[in-house]
Amino acid sequence: MLLSPTLEKLRQLKLAGMAKGLEEQQMVKTYHDLSFEERLGHLVDYEHVLRENKKLSSRLTRAKLKQEACLEDIDYHHPRKLDRALMRKLSTCEWLREHHNVVFTGPTGVGKSYLACALAHKACLEGYTSLYCRASRLFGELETARADGRYVKLLQSIAKVDLLIIDDWGLSKLNAGEERELLEIMEDRYEKRSTIFSSQVPVKDWHELIPNKTIADAILDRIVHNSYRFDLDGPSLRKEKNKSKVKEKKND
Repeated sequence: MLLSPTLEKLRQLKLAGMAKGLEEQQMVKTYHDLSFEERLGHLVDYEHVLRENKKLSSRLTRAKLKQEACLEDIDYHHPRKLDRALMRKLSTCEWLREHHNVVFTGPTGVGKSYLACALAHKACLEGYTSLYCRASRLFGELETARADGRYVKLLQSIAKVDLLIIDDWGLSKLNAGEERELLEIMEDRYEKRSTIFSSQVPVKDWHELIPNKTIADAILDRIVHNSYRFDLDGPSLRKEKNKSKVKEKKND
């Protein structure tokens, strides 16, 4: 059997996984003892794994996560009041299937962004799409999109994302345009998609961030009432890591 033409045809058919698997089967003698059905099964497995890995890579790229984070690397020893049982519950991604939200609040440095990105990473692993945005940059992009005619299209694309992260929410009060934009986003996503909010401002003070009280009620009703909440507190993880690095340099 001439292998090269078969490999070329597999690649033309965009079956790169099967082509790679076939090459391996020719080189590894243990495959020669398998039946046709078993060898074919291995080729199909190769193709399936390759395609799934490509999809995962694409989801992670489009998610634009702020940092590389995963649930397995979360530090539960740091005294920041992180509910381990609740994080374990969220790791099942059932909250995404139920279209619930997650809210992380607490002072700077306690790992809110990391926790949000870790949940988004898990969501990508489970086949969900994710998107990380800093609140100020999100509103800036929406303002630019409104000016150049992409506003509706951008809102539609945000609405389709399974998990949206809005980080650094509440660093400043919203203006009239930002109020309406956030209401549009949350209205599109309510009971259809999930959103993670990360903020230094306690939830009880969020009304003060939205000057129009009618719009504030509508927005917060869509965020808070179906959300899992983490009220974190404690010393800055970032400062502790920097101190450790300084000590390591001194000891070198």
